[in-house]
Amino acid sequence: MGSLFRSEEMTLCQLFLQSEAAYACVSELGELGLVQFRDLNPEVNAFQRKFVNEVRRCDEMERKLRYLEKEIRKDEIPMLDTGENPEAPQPREMIDLEATFEKLENELREVNQNAEALKRNYLELTELKHILRKTQVFFDEQEGGLNSTESMTRALISDDAIARQNNAGPVQLGTETEGTRKFMMRFVAGVILRERIPAFERMLWRACRGNVFLRQAEIETPLEDPSTGDQVFKSVFIIFFQGDQLKTRVKKICEGFRATLYPCPEAPADRREMAMGVMTRIEDLNTVLGQTQDHRHRVLVAAAKNIKNWFVKVRKIKAIYHTLNLFNLDVTQKCLIAECWVPVLDTETIQLALRRGTERSGSSVPPILNRMDTFEDPPTYNRTNKFTNAFQHLIDAYGVASYREVNPTPYTIITFPFLFAVMFGDLGHGTLMALFAAWMVLREKPLAAKKSDNEIWNIFFGGRYIILLMGLFSMYTGLIYNDIFSKSLNVFSSHWDVNRQELNWIMTNKSIQLDPKYDYVQTPYPVGLDPIWQLAENKIVFLNAYKMKISIILGVCHMLFGVTLSMWNYSYFKKPMNVYTDFIPQIVFLTFLFLYMVLLMFIKWILYGPINDVLHSPSCAPQILITFINMVLFKPSDAKDIQCSPYMFPGQAGIQMLLVICAFLCIPWMLFAKPIIAMRSMNKQHHLLSNHHGVGENGDIESGMPPASQPAQPPIREEEHDIGEMFIHQGIHTIEYVLGSVSHTASYLRLWALSLAHAQLSEVLWSMVLQRGLQSESWVGGIFLWIIFSFWAVLTVGILVLMEGLSAFLHTLRLHWVEFQSKFYSGQGYHFTPFSFETILDQAAHSVEE
Repeated sequence: MGSLFRSEEMTLCQLFLQSEAAYACVSELGELGLVQFRDLNPEVNAFQRKFVNEVRRCDEMERKLRYLEKEIRKDEIPMLDTGENPEAPQPREMIDLEATFEKLENELREVNQNAEALKRNYLELTELKHILRKTQVFFDEQEGGLNSTESMTRALISDDAIARQNNAGPVQLGTETEGTRKFMMRFVAGVILRERIPAFERMLWRACRGNVFLRQAEIETPLEDPSTGDQVFKSVFIIFFQGDQLKTRVKKICEGFRATLYPCPEAPADRREMAMGVMTRIEDLNTVLGQTQDHRHRVLVAAAKNIKNWFVKVRKIKAIYHTLNLFNLDVTQKCLIAECWVPVLDTETIQLALRRGTERSGSSVPPILNRMDTFEDPPTYNRTNKFTNAFQHLIDAYGVASYREVNPTPYTIITFPFLFAVMFGDLGHGTLMALFAAWMVLREKPLAAKKSDNEIWNIFFGGRYIILLMGLFSMYTGLIYNDIFSKSLNVFSSHWDVNRQELNWIMTNKSIQLDPKYDYVQTPYPVGLDPIWQLAENKIVFLNAYKMKISIILGVCHMLFGVTLSMWNYSYFKKPMNVYTDFIPQIVFLTFLFLYMVLLMFIKWILYGPINDVLHSPSCAPQILITFINMVLFKPSDAKDIQCSPYMFPGQAGIQMLLVICAFLCIPWMLFAKPIIAMRSMNKQHHLLSNHHGVGENGDIESGMPPASQPAQPPIREEEHDIGEMFIHQGIHTIEYVLGSVSHTASYLRLWALSLAHAQLSEVLWSMVLQRGLQSESWVGGIFLWIIFSFWAVLTVGILVLMEGLSAFLHTLRLHWVEFQSKFYSGQGYHFTPFSFETILDQAAHSVEE
């Protein structure tokens, strides 16, 4: 938990590995996930590195596994996932894996090609079967007693004769003449996609000028396309024509529309004989196709048992060789040199992992891990668990903390759900949210094992602990507000007691207000608000004042805590000048103005009550906002009445004037103190150099110091900025802080605004929806209430819990990112990204799902 308050201490190390032990050592470090390697070959092309061939082999193996996986998913075969995490295979095992994958791929491709050829043959025979059946129907519909072709010939000649008669006079038709024999018809039969029939028919009519006769019939059952496996609908057609020229033209049109032509005998006996032969061949093909599919299924089932582990092994091998490509070879070509960032506390763990890798490889030379000195900024590494991980992601979304900077996460774990609950305070809605989050937490393992690709669900599940705390805190604030679905809980009974007038007279005169001096039992309500306020007409007026003051109090305390954390940063990084020039004036400015305003609120609550004398009655209580404005403008406060005092305590005017003067003096303090101190320090150094003070024999200052005063290690020198730039930076920083203190304090009023909006929306939903279902007392009213309650429940969950919850979440996030973290958090670091098999496998799994 210590590193959660401040990031882990990191160190840059140099690692020396023997070539034969490098693979095993990197494998152990990948399982450990605590080492971030640096690329020592940034100028070398990826295709020119030492282990590029091994990476290509891994890419090829991964391609074959993806092909197998696609075929397995196509057949809907479940892939066995035992949850095991096999170790990375040794380099010599790559040959066996490659041979296994090559054999499976070739066998599967051969089976697929054979199956596709058989399916294509089966499709052709099926289409031919339908052609023989449909064309027989066409021929049977023609005139009886004639040969089918002759029948179609006479039909077409008759049509032609009618056309000629309309254009050029009568035409004499005989029964069996030489002309009839001359015009004997030919025909072609085939199959075409059903959606192409209309265009196909129009093209035939236009290209052949109406000299063809087309008949078509739909095939009722869909046919499987052997190439894609899709189900398609087709139609059988037969085209009658005369002459070779039309035959050529018809065949070209069929080819253009991708229609398949099949031979169809003219004689009925020949067609019946062909149909019998086709049915026999179809039955044989069904048997062969079944055996082929069984063989394919057996191959895929065997592969499905191991494909998850194969993927893990190949990806680990690939990751190891990618990492080895970041290393350098020494001049002897027998040693690999690497540079890496490691957490200081895990150095021994890393050493043990390197020893295990050396023993696995059989090398006799132990690896060497040396710490290095560097001026580079180390990466930021915060140890988290499943509870703190989501809160850390919220902070990192704004910016990764600088190295060893104060981490806001441990404080956000409490302040984030609390500020959310101030806006979302409702015992009923908070319970719904907490129950949903508790369900996700209790069923954490089975829900995580499903690995859903729904982005919204993954967001909710990843933030389940945040949602749980937000729900629990909302239940607490709902209890304080005494608000549950816009109603109140009367647990301890109301502490208002009417004893001045008759109760009946008061109930009939709703404009009468109760006087707390006489009608209120002088004991505070044990928890939260008195339930009587739910019935009061001035409920909103009272809650307005109450929640607005609470928001300002919480906001000022939150900002003061943020400024205090900046002091922790300055003391850790040993920047005393920042303490005097930044922290002290900032804390003074914020305390003397805004914390004083908060103290006035508490003083007003304590001093002014209904049972006090006239000077300390609520009617004489001064307004805090007017008092604060007059204080800043150095304007004397005016009393409400002659008997009342404009001040809450003696000497308030003088104290306020002193506080404002001190606060305003902090502005030039923040603006000029740091640049002036830096300028004086630089002038002092230049003066010492010009007078040759502290110069040793070789001309350097350090060698001229006495031995006791010389530091053991060379100090880290801060960059010398130009004085003008420092003035500009301080000016921007000062203006931002002064104006931000005002705007940020006002920004916390969103706690009040959203809380009132949520409560009012909940009340409107109750009064305009659910209350209408309670008006009828008959059995019809029960059914109507059930319908109304369902509608109210949907609106409650959809609007008040989801939409209002999302709105309050975003406002809370803004209060932390801007109003709180801006006081101490720079967020200019970068993540510690160690070489970890777990991370690599998770990223690969997510990329496959997408």
